Amino acid sequence: MQKARIEILYCFFFLIGFSNLFSQNLDIKVLRAIHVERNQSFDSQLNNITNSAVPVSIATPVLMYSIGLIKKDSTLKHKAIFIGEAFLVNAFITKALKVAVNRARPFDTYSDIVPVVTSTGTSFPSGHTSIAFSTATSLSMAYPKWYVIVPSFLWASSVGYSRMHLGVHYPSDVAAGALIGAGSAFATFKINKWLNKKKFRKIEGVK
Repeated sequence: MQKARIEILYCFFFLIGFSNLFSQNLDIKVLRAIHVERNQSFDSQLNNITNSAVPVSIATPVLMYSIGLIKKDSTLKHKAIFIGEAFLVNAFITKALKVAVNRARPFDTYSDIVPVVTSTGTSFPSGHTSIAFSTATSLSMAYPKWYVIVPSFLWASSVGYSRMHLGVHYPSDVAAGALIGAGSAFATFKINKWLNKKKFRKIEGVK
């Protein structure tokens, strides 16, 4: 467990400096290509996609757990709890990084970036993207089937792209959000595995 804590700490500091891995010139150049030169007829659809991140991520574990209760399916309930836990772990890490990095939104720095939607708070990492990738990853881990994995990650990737299209995040914000979301799901899985293993040993009297 100590080793896991050290690895998490290394990842935390890595992500703090992640935005610096992207040249600021490259970051804004890519964003301009996506946002400034965008097809505005897709604004409404991509706004709907970006707005789906939180509702879908909350509804998924709630709906799964409700069905598990109705069907008295303990496996389904455990999977729902795992997805919900990953959501909470991701929310905590994302919020901590937003405060630590304190990066301004692109439209606060560049006058040619005119956001399509209102967005407050700091820019790094993208919270919508991290939430979407946390849900997609945890759901795919719970149900490792192609018909779950492919749609889940297509949706999460669409959420990430929508944040750039709408002019509220840099590409590096989105990339970091995807890493944090996926990483949160994997970290939650590892922690649960360790806790369950410890519980099993305690029950069996194994030291």
